[in-house]
Amino acid sequence: MAKNTFTLTDNRNGKSYEYDVLSGTRGPDVLDIRTFYKDSGMFTYDPGYTSTASCESKITFIDGENSELRYRGYDIRDLAGKKSYLDVCHLLMMGKLPTEEESKDFDLEIRHRSFLNEGIIRLFDALPDGAHPMATMGAATMALSAFYKDHLHLEDEEQFKTMRRRILAKMPTIAAMAYRNSIGTPLIYPDVNKYFTENFLYMLRAYPNGSMKYLGDGKNDEIKQVEVDALDAILTLHADHEQNASTTTVRNVGSTEAHPYVAIASGISALWGSAHGGANEKVMDQLKLIGDVKNVPTYIAKAKDKNDPFRLMGFGHRVYKNRDPRAETLKLLQDQLREELNLDSKLLDVAAAVEEAALSDDYFKDRGLYPNIDFYSGVILTALKIPVEMFTPIFVIGRIPGWISQWSELKQDPTAKIARPRQLYTGK
Repeated sequence: MAKNTFTLTDNRNGKSYEYDVLSGTRGPDVLDIRTFYKDSGMFTYDPGYTSTASCESKITFIDGENSELRYRGYDIRDLAGKKSYLDVCHLLMMGKLPTEEESKDFDLEIRHRSFLNEGIIRLFDALPDGAHPMATMGAATMALSAFYKDHLHLEDEEQFKTMRRRILAKMPTIAAMAYRNSIGTPLIYPDVNKYFTENFLYMLRAYPNGSMKYLGDGKNDEIKQVEVDALDAILTLHADHEQNASTTTVRNVGSTEAHPYVAIASGISALWGSAHGGANEKVMDQLKLIGDVKNVPTYIAKAKDKNDPFRLMGFGHRVYKNRDPRAETLKLLQDQLREELNLDSKLLDVAAAVEEAALSDDYFKDRGLYPNIDFYSGVILTALKIPVEMFTPIFVIGRIPGWISQWSELKQDPTAKIARPRQLYTGK
């Protein structure tokens, strides 16, 4: 895999060190410095890992300069809204899109694996009223390792496949029950006659007698196909995103030989942070703070004032230096939903005004601060009547196939080692 070599020279003593340059199929070349400490007695210093490739992967590719995101080689624009979320899960986890028969079999298996052990459901009762669903999801996912404790080594391929599909199937159930438990509403069990995304909305909205009433206002709320399709697309757009903070956490914990469900639970904890998966909640909080279209210019000015601590949420991205390709897809989806669901909420008007003001302002354009996935996902989930505290849990549901694919890839890598970064010590 070596393409060429790269020479590093220590100007203090004139010593030089030569390392292989590795080339992937796409993206920047990588300097292989695995023996650098042994050769030179020094570490490299890269806070936040902004210039460090921590692994080799065949799953997801991002070109941040050209707004490109691909799963297993497929452009995200050719998947979101065009392939079902479960077909995308199959692509990530199995390495290829399923045939029609494989798709039906996969869907059927996921439906029947969606039920939770009653012991896990009783665990919810031990948590306090009002607990955030992310806290409950983390606890319940960790508990899965106690109920399926035989999956520590997974030498058997069938057992390996079962482990991956089980957690994919159960996560919507865990999420919906976590929310209902937090507000004291009776839990709804999965319905095997419903597709993955519809089933989640059903478990979130239904009452024990089977009637469909929205928990927020009691109005009739039959699930519409446009809602299923919209949430399916959102889950697809969240399914994987290369070596982000939570995925790296899953890989790092997986490198210790911990149970796979423990690694996933660790990813849930990492995703909860407001700088990561919790960002869409912050977007909605900020839109409520702005309150009215007439206040938008004031807050845009505050965002541009370097002496003002106010920062516009949902704009810019660590990797995408231009537009976020996921955001472009969600923008189209938002416009479609506004029309098809006859949406005319004040919050959506504020969001549209913020977007228009930022996109027409040279301050934001010069800095590449375009709306990211969090800006649109929060608005769309609100349009779908999803409670704000469920925004990040939905991110978790979407990201499961990515996490489990990354964990699986780590386990199948014969060169993998336990994650163990070093430090620049400056203490006494």
